[in-house]
Amino acid sequence: MKQITQTAPTKEEAINVALKKLEVSREDVSITVVEEGKKGFLGFGAKPAVVEVTVLIKEEPSKEVIIEEHVKESITEKTFPDESSVKEDIKEMIESSETPSNEEAVAETIQYIKTIAREMEIEDLVITEKREGKFIYLHLNSEKAALLIGKRGQTLNALEKLSQLVANKFSQSFILIKLDVGNYRERRQESLEQLAERMADKAVRTGQPVEFEPMSSSERKIIHNALSSRVDIETYSVGTEPNRYLVIESIK
Repeated sequence: MKQITQTAPTKEEAINVALKKLEVSREDVSITVVEEGKKGFLGFGAKPAVVEVTVLIKEEPSKEVIIEEHVKESITEKTFPDESSVKEDIKEMIESSETPSNEEAVAETIQYIKTIAREMEIEDLVITEKREGKFIYLHLNSEKAALLIGKRGQTLNALEKLSQLVANKFSQSFILIKLDVGNYRERRQESLEQLAERMADKAVRTGQPVEFEPMSSSERKIIHNALSSRVDIETYSVGTEPNRYLVIESIK
């Protein structure tokens, strides 16, 4: 710390001399007046001014402060895009990005089904494909359609589940495989809806619960939906897969 005591006829002169000696400006020092000084009269009683000048120590800015200043400058100088330009950039990114392809997944699934069919000695299988969003509908046609369907659609349901596993292995995005043979699904739905109404009427007439045979969750759902508007009965499922079955009960 630099400090000097300076004497001069006046306070201002003492300060200026001290600043000159220290080679600093006035704002860089602390000044303490020791004696104000007196001019006297005709040279008698004069007293010089005495000041004590201390150079102030300037603190180095910390790294945190320096970093903060750089950040502020960057933010101030940076020109950010407006909302409309950001939206436009996002739109271009979406349009330019390719939709994940599931061509391989579909091809592998079809090949898998054909392999299973050959093992069942079905050589004339023809598969047509239809896509609706995430749904991939595969329609199977053969003279031996009954073999592909099985008892109450059990073979077809099992084949659909296995095909879904194959598709999942190769797909780039979520898809659902739906199999049908000779419009069996449509005919089966109509048959289940008619059966549901008959069984519901029976439950109301007898006052006793009516139980269906075990069926897949999709077929149970068809019956639930078919009877959902009726207020005189309720439907619920009992048991565990694959032996889960549906019950219709009258509401008294």
